[in-house]
Amino acid sequence: MEQKTIDILDILDQTYPDADCELTHDTPLQLLTSTVLSAQTTDKQVNKVTAVLYRDHPDLDSLLTLSMDEIKDYIRTLGFFNMKAEHLYYMWRMLKDEYGGEVPRTMEELVKLPGVGRKTANVVLGFAFGIPSIPVDTHVFRVSNRLGLAHSKDVEHTEKDLMNAIDPSLWTKAHVLLIFHGRRICSAQRPKCDACPVRNLCEYGGK
Repeated sequence: MEQKTIDILDILDQTYPDADCELTHDTPLQLLTSTVLSAQTTDKQVNKVTAVLYRDHPDLDSLLTLSMDEIKDYIRTLGFFNMKAEHLYYMWRMLKDEYGGEVPRTMEELVKLPGVGRKTANVVLGFAFGIPSIPVDTHVFRVSNRLGLAHSKDVEHTEKDLMNAIDPSLWTKAHVLLIFHGRRICSAQRPKCDACPVRNLCEYGGK
């Protein structure tokens, strides 16, 4: 890794020592489900919904008893709840029918599931199974390109840039550090550059 990359990650790690996945979950299935629900929705909102959902239906067999309308009732406060309910309904069935009720541990298998793209799959790989991964959401995309850790115009190429720039052992940790920084300092509109601990290392802040 370049020294600049090491320095940025070290500073962010010192700034956000408690950075971790903020989706509440006890199992890989719950993390997968929560991540599907988190699209264009805050983790805080998702956690409110899943606190009730997982209390009532903690495992796959229990979730499979829910009708489409019942799923919608649980997640109605979330954005795009109709589409998400459909994804979950068919995703849980595919897990049961094609994967023996287990959440798969490969990108290729995960992205076959309804509602699961590379970002969601990477979250599950990294936080459920400890497999090095860099999920690129809107925060990671924005912050990494502003800092100069990536130089891409889309999330897929940003993921590749970050994989090349960062040691694999740090991929998952770097993901949460970039998210925390994006939520707290490096916002999409009016980023707080004056308060940024890595401003001197940032291509955007340097401008």
